[in-house]
Amino acid sequence: MKKTIAILILSSFLLNSCGVIFGGSKFSATIKAKDHPNANIYVNGNKVGQGTASILHPRNSPLTVELKQDGCENKSETFNKTFRTGNFILTILGWGLIGVAVDLGTGASYKPDHKSNPAIQRLSDKNYSFNVEYTGCK
Repeated sequence: MKKTIAILILSSFLLNSCGVIFGGSKFSATIKAKDHPNANIYVNGNKVGQGTASILHPRNSPLTVELKQDGCENKSETFNKTFRTGNFILTILGWGLIGVAVDLGTGASYKPDHKSNPAIQRLSDKNYSFNVEYTGCK
């Protein structure tokens, strides 16, 4: 019994990293169809809401949003990811190669590229807002 508890405690330390602890492998995305409350919102082909939607999205893949509304052209936009450099450095210093492997394996080493794209607003490490301009719809 003591051996099992020791293994569980040791694995909880070994299988963590800075990225997983402070951001996780997914982030919360709030997607807004700007000025179009009736637009259907799709993420990676799945309908997630109308006008505004909130989802959990994996950090290691870009977010592809498509807006559809009757009488309008479909609008598709891809929001790219970027590497979390500061977090990665802290992982190397604090957790070593195991932490690096965990961050890269879980996708915790990435975040939405909010610095290069003004349509992405960073609310916190785990929460981002995405504003999609629906220019093909009046």
